[in-house]
Amino acid sequence: MIGRTVEKQKLLKANNSEYSQFVTVYGRRRVGKTFFVRETFDYKFTFEHSGLAKTGMKGQLENWQSSMKYHGREVGRPKTWIEAFNQLKDLILSSGEKKKVIFIDEMPWMDTPRSGFIGALEGFWNGWASARKDVTLIVCGSATSWIINKLIKNQAGLRGRVTTKIQILPFTLAECEQFASRAKLGMQRSQIAECAMVMGGIPYYWAFLDREKSLAQNIDDLFFNETGELYGEYDELFSSLFKHPEPYIKVVELLGNKKVGMTREEIISGGISDNGKLTDILKDLEQCGFIRKYAAYGYDSNHAIFQLIDSYTLFYHKFIKENFKKDERFWSHNIGKPIYNSWCGLAFERLCLLHVNQIKQALGITGVVSGICSWKVERGNDLPGAQVDLILDRDDNVIDLCEMKFTRERFLVTAEYHEKLLNKRARFLEVSDKSKGVHLILVSAQDAVRNAYIDEFQKVIPLDALFAPYITI
Repeated sequence: MIGRTVEKQKLLKANNSEYSQFVTVYGRRRVGKTFFVRETFDYKFTFEHSGLAKTGMKGQLENWQSSMKYHGREVGRPKTWIEAFNQLKDLILSSGEKKKVIFIDEMPWMDTPRSGFIGALEGFWNGWASARKDVTLIVCGSATSWIINKLIKNQAGLRGRVTTKIQILPFTLAECEQFASRAKLGMQRSQIAECAMVMGGIPYYWAFLDREKSLAQNIDDLFFNETGELYGEYDELFSSLFKHPEPYIKVVELLGNKKVGMTREEIISGGISDNGKLTDILKDLEQCGFIRKYAAYGYDSNHAIFQLIDSYTLFYHKFIKENFKKDERFWSHNIGKPIYNSWCGLAFERLCLLHVNQIKQALGITGVVSGICSWKVERGNDLPGAQVDLILDRDDNVIDLCEMKFTRERFLVTAEYHEKLLNKRARFLEVSDKSKGVHLILVSAQDAVRNAYIDEFQKVIPLDALFAPYITI
């Protein structure tokens, strides 16, 4: 298993507790939650079960009966979830294992309308399992919002009952590199970064890469060929996470057209109805890792900006959705063209935003509290506009303005770009905290050419720095 070291230690610590534990494992679809749990326990459970997608209560209970049979319990199909959990109690009582590990995957699908599922789960845990010392209940699901709202933040009978929360995040670049090495994909770091810019750090997607093909061929075959394994992934992605995906997709589509993101008011102005559910939709999308919520420099949290951050979703809206001619070699045909080059710049910025910890590590400020924000000023008074997508507002009295540049050749700071840098810094100084120094930082996908202008940057961070394992302190 690649990565997940901290998460594995956390799960095993829960299982080794002298008391029963209620563990939730959650994360984006395809991120490897089930694989993580199974690998941690070497695929050995007292009882393992998985809910079925888009299946009613009767079908769910029939599936439960099948899982019971697989674990050696010949039982009838339960009529209610209370009866189903009573069957689970009997199975646990008959087990001779010191710690009974119960793994229920895709639990959100089991909570069908008017099924009484949550009440039955509450009765099982509160009234029985939590009073024992030998049960580890592991609950998993891609519907992150359901896990958080129905279990972790439950305000009724399950309030405060979850003892361990484990979020499985997409691979970092360092973990993507480990995967590529183990799969013998023969990729250099620049190619690994570009692959991550397309599909993010989603292990399931990376597993389809064919080592006999180039990266461009793989992208064409997986995403643009109608028989490709990931051709219809976008629609499945949201329907698997949300029972009513349409409003979520509308918000994502709107944000997909805005590089810097949008405020809540701008989202409403863009045609999204504020019917009392928008706040929940934005929160759900953030919890599932599709968007990030951040502050604009100089504004409080009430002026928060929501930005689409999921690499695959951005790639879909930029290319797959717009592939009207159904060109099965769309990617290969557009490499090096303006549409490709502009995407590279945007996608690399998103990749950097997903590796802010590594950027701080390269700056030597891992232990310094730093606010993460952005800033933008419009053209005015004969001065050009300016924008910074990543600002680190540090508690050691420094503000880092981070420039993120993707090029295939060595990056050259031209006289024209130098003028833009000077304008950007000058305009930011007009509104910045005058007690703090302002540093220009360059994060570059390629080495930078040493010329008279490069010293305008206090620090140049190479691509290799983004591949560093993040070290917590």
